[in-house]
Amino acid sequence: MFQVSLKNIRSAAVVCSMALVSVATLLPSAPVWAQTRTLPDFTDLVEQVGPSVVNIRTLEKASAHAAQGNGMDEDMQEFFKRFGVPIPNMPRQTPRPQKPQQQPEEEVPRGVGSGFILSTDGYIMTNAHVVEGADEVVVTLTDKREFKAKIIGYDKRSDVALVKIDATGLPAVKLGDVGRLKVGEWVMAIGSPFGLENTVTAGIVSAKQRDTGDYLSFIQTDVAINPGNSGGPLINMRGEVVGINSQIYSRSGGFMGISFAIPIDEASRVSDQLRASGRVSRGRIGVQIETVSKEVAESVGLGKAQGAFVRGVETGSPAEKAGVEAGDIITKFDGKTIEKSSDLPRLVGNTKPGSKSSLTVFRRGATKELTVSIVEIEDDKPVKKASGKEDKPKASSAGQQLGLVVSELTDAQKKELKLKGGVKVDSATEGAARAGVKEGDVIVAIANAEVNSVKEFEAAVAKMDKNKPINLLLRRGEWAQYALIRPVK
Repeated sequence: MFQVSLKNIRSAAVVCSMALVSVATLLPSAPVWAQTRTLPDFTDLVEQVGPSVVNIRTLEKASAHAAQGNGMDEDMQEFFKRFGVPIPNMPRQTPRPQKPQQQPEEEVPRGVGSGFILSTDGYIMTNAHVVEGADEVVVTLTDKREFKAKIIGYDKRSDVALVKIDATGLPAVKLGDVGRLKVGEWVMAIGSPFGLENTVTAGIVSAKQRDTGDYLSFIQTDVAINPGNSGGPLINMRGEVVGINSQIYSRSGGFMGISFAIPIDEASRVSDQLRASGRVSRGRIGVQIETVSKEVAESVGLGKAQGAFVRGVETGSPAEKAGVEAGDIITKFDGKTIEKSSDLPRLVGNTKPGSKSSLTVFRRGATKELTVSIVEIEDDKPVKKASGKEDKPKASSAGQQLGLVVSELTDAQKKELKLKGGVKVDSATEGAARAGVKEGDVIVAIANAEVNSVKEFEAAVAKMDKNKPINLLLRRGEWAQYALIRPVK
């Protein structure tokens, strides 16, 4: 009853086929790449980089009695030491017989860590905390060969160390470009957690430039890092080392999903200096800085909360000689913008001592260009306090609405502090105390105007706007300080 010719069937098939093609061309193309993307395969990377990763064991000399320690093996000791957990005194399993007090020294295990081969002639990079204090360093390669390593040098500030073994033809790693590293990118770690050699873990980059130190911003990842991973490489999907696994964030001492790696560009700068001279030389200019808050930026007329806020200037320092003042905001160093305060010590620290650099500072609504000499960093000097042996002059209470009671400086105090004027803080409460002003501080300027006497201080306080914060320039020992006080209403 119902007949369809072969010709009609073929025509209908052609029409349907054309319709499907037309519909396919109209569908959005976005899901196509999502369907083709797969989870990463790390097998090739392990074969490529694995032979360049080494196990590092450290030994120290101790008497047989001292070697008994607290009953804890070296892996657990490294775990507690590195990640901030106090080492408990563990009871011994069995009583030990008494031994003579005079005992020969012997080498006992001290710790375990990881490292990676930088060059074919045996230079190896690791963490400073892995080798610091060790009497002997033993490096084990993936082919089970063991070498006694020489410590070329280590830098505790960056936690980078360089050791050398007597070998040639070693498989060296390739160093990557940290600038190309992206948040969310897959990365891999190889190390010896708890002595388990060549353990591979993987994850993603959680954040870049995470501030946890004065001279380094770290790469944050969720790669599993445990004691023994310290000093091992963080590797990108191109098989390049982009960091040294160094720290974890933990409340318990164990891995909690937050790990930190030293960027390889920073580590390379340190290792180059260690290789050349066995030590690291860093620059300093002698300023005490803090973050520029929105409140401070508004009070001094800076449009954006950026730069390094100069809270203090060291007496006789390169910064003081260059004309830097407390209250300045350093916005550029050698033409490089200072986005946050931690940028400045890193840039200055990486500058060769003895050289000169340019500073751009924002001061009282205007920008100034200064030239500063860089000197080598040294230990901080103790702060000298103003003498308080002389009879205290009569105090003024004019600044009570600021939480301040001040008095005149004696001639002896002016001479000791090398000041021409100023008023001494006898009491700091309320707003002044909250701003960090302390008894014994010397106020040398208020609201950007110099103060040489109590009379001038009282006049400045009388003129101030009681609804706005007021800035003070202070001297505390050898340091200048800058404080911002909200008046008590």
